[in-house]
Amino acid sequence: MIPKRRFFDSKGPFSADQIAKLVGAQVATGDETFSLADVAALGSAGETDLSFAQGRHAEETLPSTRAAACLVTEDKLPFVPKTTIALVHARPDLAFANAIGHFYPEALKPVATYSTRSHPSDPPIHPTAILEDGVHIEPGAIIGEEARIGADTVVHAGAVIGRRVTLGRECSIGSGAVVAHAMLGDRVTLHSGVCLGQDGFGYVSGPEGHLKIPHIGTVVIQDNVEIGATTTIDRGMLDDTIVGEGTKIDNMVQIGHNVVIGRHCLIVSQVGISGSARLGDFVVIGGQSGVRDHARIGDFVRIAAVSTVSGEITEPGEYGGYVITQPAREWLRELFEIKKLVREARKARKTQRQ
Repeated sequence: MIPKRRFFDSKGPFSADQIAKLVGAQVATGDETFSLADVAALGSAGETDLSFAQGRHAEETLPSTRAAACLVTEDKLPFVPKTTIALVHARPDLAFANAIGHFYPEALKPVATYSTRSHPSDPPIHPTAILEDGVHIEPGAIIGEEARIGADTVVHAGAVIGRRVTLGRECSIGSGAVVAHAMLGDRVTLHSGVCLGQDGFGYVSGPEGHLKIPHIGTVVIQDNVEIGATTTIDRGMLDDTIVGEGTKIDNMVQIGHNVVIGRHCLIVSQVGISGSARLGDFVVIGGQSGVRDHARIGDFVRIAAVSTVSGEITEPGEYGGYVITQPAREWLRELFEIKKLVREARKARKTQRQ
C-alpha cells in the first residue's frame, strides 16, 4: 500500500502534549493526549493533522479549519474551533517547521536512491522496482527502490530514478538527469541534467539562525511535458509542485516549491518562478523573467522577456515591466517617455553650457 506521504515515512503519531514539548508550545485548549498522525496546510488539514496559523489571514481561515490541532499565537485563540486543539507558541511558523522535522526527519537531507546497494557489482536496478515491457535502461543509470517505469520508456546513461518515483509510458529521461520525489505522466521528455524533486529553498528565521523547513510534498509532471537541460523543479513543502499537460520548459529554468503551472505553457530559458506562484493555461514567459512568490498569472497571458511579475494578472494579453508588471504597450510607452525626458534634459544642459 502506498503511504499518504508517498516518498517519506512518518515517525508519528505523536500526542498533542508530545508535540507541544518537542517544539516548546503550550496546550491551551483540547485533549493533550489526542494522537496526531500527520502535518498539513491549514486549508487541507484533516481530523488527525497538525497545522499552524499566523499573521493577518489567520482570523479568516482558522474558524473553518478541520485540523485536529493548530499552532497559534495567544491572540488567535478566540478564532480556533472547539474541535481543534490549540497549541500556543510565539512563532507558530517556527514551531511548525520544527514539528515537520520530528514527523519526517529524513526529509531534511537527500533520501538514498538505493539504500541496500553495498557493492559496485550489485545490479543498478533495485529488485523492488517494476519495469513494464520495452523499458530501456542505458549503462550507468540507477533505478531506485519501488520505482515504477512505464512501457517503452528510455532512461539514458547516468540518470538516477529515485525511490518510489513513477515514470509513465514512452518517456525519455536524459543522461545525468535526477528524478526524485516525483510522478511523471506519459510521453514526458527530460533533457540532460534536469533535476526534479529536490527540497525547496525554505527556512524560518529565528534568534538562533535559519531553521530548515522539511519539504514532504511531491513533483507532479503531467502528460506530454518537455523540460530542457539543467532545469530544476523543487518538490512541494506540504502539497505538490505541478506542471500541467503539454507545457514546454526551456533550459536553465528554476521552479520553486508549491508552484502550479497550467496546461500548454511556454517558459523560456533562465526564468525563475518563486514558491507558491500559480500560472494558468497557455501562459508564455519570456527569457530571464522572474515570477515572485504567490503571484497569480491567468490564462493566455504573455510576459515579455526580462520582466518581473508580482501580484495578480487576470486579463489575457501581453505584459512587461521591471517591478510591477503592466500591459506591454503601456510599459513600452513609459520607457519611450523616459528616454524622451532624458534627451530633453541633455539638450537643456548643453544649451546652458553654450
